[in-house]
Amino acid sequence: MTATTPTVTKPSCATVGYLPQDRPPLGALVALGLQHVLTMFPATVLVAILTGFDVGVTLFASGLATIVALLASGMRIPLYYGSSFSYIAAIVAVVGAEWGGIRVAQGGIVATALVSIIAGVIIRWVGKESLDKVLPPVITGSVAIVIGISLAKTALDSASAHWGVALFTLLATVLFSVYLRGKGLFAMLPVLLGAVCGYVLSCILGLVSFDAVAQADWVRVPAFTTPVFKWPAIMAIAPIAIATIPESTAHLYQISLYVDRLAEDMGRKPLNIKNLIGLNLILDGMGDAINGLLGGCAGTNYGENNSLMAITRNYSGPVLIAAGVIAMLLGFVGKLAAIVETLPTAVTGGLSIFLFGIIALQGVALIQSEKVDMFDPRQLAIGAVILIIGIGGSAFPGGNLPIHVPGLAVAFPDGLPAIATSAVIGILLNAIFIIFPPKAKD
Repeated sequence: MTATTPTVTKPSCATVGYLPQDRPPLGALVALGLQHVLTMFPATVLVAILTGFDVGVTLFASGLATIVALLASGMRIPLYYGSSFSYIAAIVAVVGAEWGGIRVAQGGIVATALVSIIAGVIIRWVGKESLDKVLPPVITGSVAIVIGISLAKTALDSASAHWGVALFTLLATVLFSVYLRGKGLFAMLPVLLGAVCGYVLSCILGLVSFDAVAQADWVRVPAFTTPVFKWPAIMAIAPIAIATIPESTAHLYQISLYVDRLAEDMGRKPLNIKNLIGLNLILDGMGDAINGLLGGCAGTNYGENNSLMAITRNYSGPVLIAAGVIAMLLGFVGKLAAIVETLPTAVTGGLSIFLFGIIALQGVALIQSEKVDMFDPRQLAIGAVILIIGIGGSAFPGGNLPIHVPGLAVAFPDGLPAIATSAVIGILLNAIFIIFPPKAKD
């Protein structure tokens, strides 16, 4: 097999890694897929728990959304689709309203899907260059930084369940990611290996209970539900796509950067995945449609799994499909889901410290790779405002800025969501500079 062959079953001997259309051997395929599931599991399940959605349905829908997206993109976009923290406040408000509930929130999630799909169609029509003007790298990179750092307290809260286990898991994962680099399959499993180490320590310390596993049924049917459409829910939930669109764009740009670097190291042509941003947003919308129609939480592609791929240099689409299949099975196999749920909170906290931090640093890498001029006062203004509003606002209860806008009380009863607001303000600032460009130097 030559270096220019588009699809391989084994990575190059000189460079260990998999490009999007590469398929590892079966054993590696399953192990790497399980690692992706382990990576997405804490956040996806946590969002379901916080919003009151069925965990089994949420897992099943995330897996199905990922498989549909991979197949629809022809294995060109290696991303995992899961639940997003950006939607929590709005969904909780709708679920708790007198006129609301889970099914009414599903209607809002379906509307969110339409927003993303329409945005993707427009971008495919006007071209990526037009998108770059509206969402330049300083916005997408800064939003990625905000997302990663805003999740810091979530990671530390989980780690505080048992600091010893969390720090041991973190150290093991970091050491595996650094010292196993270039060591074949094991180089691609640092998160899984770190989780196993933390899990074993937790068992030794008596922190793991298997009672739930014994009581769980082998086979269960997730509580699928159909959506109910009401305008208040649509107006409350659909606008949150404004936050996930730049988030999704940032994730795509980040993964494109790393994929092309691996392709270069392997002597193969760059894939330029970043040019598929319109298709990516359409796939995001399809994922939300699947969630809304079945009873799962709204989401987007996952920065945590991007971090995992950046660490392991494994961008294989078939591996992500394997992860999707495993996630779907978790929704139906009660004992399997129960075993995964025995993973102690402290272990996921240790993993999250590493993965959430990498999300933020990937935003920095994106800004660097796109050669953003940080001496330009316009770029500085946009990035600075996004960072402070997004990160500072996330410190308030629920991650909401204590700003109440008349007429938006139903959508944002606890204030404006910090991440979404920072993204919108950054977009508006950039629009001002486009409409009223500063005079060129003499």
